[in-house]
Amino acid sequence: MLDRLEKLLEWGGTRRDVALLSVSGFALLLSMLDIEPLPFGVAWIAIVLCGVPIVLEAVLGLAAAWDIKADVLVSIALVASVIIGEDFAAAEIAFIMQLGALLENLTVAKARAGIEKLVHLTPATARKVDGFREEVIPAEQVCAGDVLRVLPGETVPADGVILSGHTSINQAVMTGEPLPVDKEAGDEVSSGTVNQFGAFDMKASRAGEDSSIQRMVRLVQSADAGKAGIVSVADRWATWIVVIALASAGLAWLVTGELIRSVTILVVFCPCALVLATPTAIMAAIGNATRHGFLVREGDALERLASVSHLTFDKTGTLTHGTPRVAAVRSFLPDLPEQVLYRYAACAELQSEHPLGKAVVRCYRKGETRELPQPEQFRMIPGRGVQAVLDGRELMAGNLELFRENGLEVPGEVRRAAEQYQREGCTVIFLGMDRKAAGFIALSDTLREDAVSTIREVAETGVVPVLLTGDHGNAAAHVAGQLGIERVYADCLPEDKFNWIDAFQKERNRVCMIGDGINDAPALKTSHAGIAMGGIGSDIAVDAADIVLVSDDIRELPHLLRLARRMMRTIKCNLTFSMALNFIAIMLAVGGILNPVAGALVHNAGSVVVIVNSVFLLKWGSKKSMAPHGAEGTAP
Repeated sequence: MLDRLEKLLEWGGTRRDVALLSVSGFALLLSMLDIEPLPFGVAWIAIVLCGVPIVLEAVLGLAAAWDIKADVLVSIALVASVIIGEDFAAAEIAFIMQLGALLENLTVAKARAGIEKLVHLTPATARKVDGFREEVIPAEQVCAGDVLRVLPGETVPADGVILSGHTSINQAVMTGEPLPVDKEAGDEVSSGTVNQFGAFDMKASRAGEDSSIQRMVRLVQSADAGKAGIVSVADRWATWIVVIALASAGLAWLVTGELIRSVTILVVFCPCALVLATPTAIMAAIGNATRHGFLVREGDALERLASVSHLTFDKTGTLTHGTPRVAAVRSFLPDLPEQVLYRYAACAELQSEHPLGKAVVRCYRKGETRELPQPEQFRMIPGRGVQAVLDGRELMAGNLELFRENGLEVPGEVRRAAEQYQREGCTVIFLGMDRKAAGFIALSDTLREDAVSTIREVAETGVVPVLLTGDHGNAAAHVAGQLGIERVYADCLPEDKFNWIDAFQKERNRVCMIGDGINDAPALKTSHAGIAMGGIGSDIAVDAADIVLVSDDIRELPHLLRLARRMMRTIKCNLTFSMALNFIAIMLAVGGILNPVAGALVHNAGSVVVIVNSVFLLKWGSKKSMAPHGAEGTAP
């Protein structure tokens, strides 16, 4: 019987709830205007549509696990009101309670597709090599020790070590780095990363459930299970409210002998305003956040955000643009101006498929209107660079290995200058012309224009900014220095980010994570509150986060932190007011001043006050742009 009732309650959804509330609200309006077009009181429509589900829910909770929530007291008040003929009071109570429940449901995200998308990153097949024979097998059949071949464009099926071949690997799924990493024999590769150029053979070291991508899936799953929703205040205090209400009503009946006073006490004790206190403020704050470019996906995300003490930033794509740009061009040949060398380098990279080569061409074209001529010859060498011929001149662009393999010596002066840029986190392309080392181009991932001011304002709110990135130490330290971030953790794989946040939170700290990449998904999940960059971020990061920054405008982060705290102050004010009003109404009911209908109207007025106070959050902070820099603003 209980199973059937549970299925009955689960049937339908938000659309059905809205429809039932609309019909019930219309019926209440007719009853209030004393319009009775039906052979029975129209208030009964609201009682049946809104009240019966509340009573059934309360009965199921008590019968299944003696679970006393706010709906127990509501059910008692409903039944008592009906018994003494106060149909309108019963209908009004049921309507207000269901409205509060709908507001809560609307703030809770139901769909969680991120784990499924992570699973899909694992390739379905792998190329197993046995001597001269190559066989395509299901990826789950790969074992440690197998020799695998990975072709250009394919996803690496297991963790392992390259045995032969040169290539470039896109490791963004694991490290978040914006640029592919050159690999050769002896280098490690991870499952889920993408081979961009050359084919290579590898020996699997970890496969299946032990692979990096599957470990990331398990981290996301475990973090999701460990993040429990915040229980509403009304439900937390429900047991005490029920006991006090029943004791007060019983005492009033014994002392006065008037049942109507007892029913009035139950009606005014009904925690309508208490139930509405939290969801109305959350809904209004979510509306405010939406106007500032945030999509709040979890109902209690802002409540959790209000208590964070540390805000951990991913670097690439969050504090930086996530795309490489030319930071410097250096020529070391006296008769070769840097702009001319830059033009030759862009011509040499014109047919390159490597992201670094494309970045050189893109950046050159931004500053020059002249069309680049196509090279007369072009050769791309995976894991090394490119060689080209233009106007009879032999051009070379790549790493030191490319120069070494072609018998070209890079002078110490050039190397020392390049190392200075590398210490600042730049990637260097060495340039050669006519069998001579000519200079280099330094590329870097540039900071967002508002990153410095955003970090400063975050610190002004009392939240400690932390840099948690998969990039190497030099790049991380250089960016942190520019931003004024003191706590920096570099070379972090997804598991490292997850473990750092998890360990920090076990020390009773509250951490908010903001990131954009697939590698950030476990950290976003396990953090007390997770924010994903929606514009450039991966779908998986968005699905793992509680809040999405749709516009990627990080300037709004300080506003979001202040808004979350303002929302909590509003909720506390709502709760204090609703409890004070209930106490006064109870005293009036005990004295016989209030009857059930008047009691219902009083706590209905309390609900209206709570809603109006919450509505002020919709435009809160709108005057901040006119206030002095760093001012928090005031509520309307």
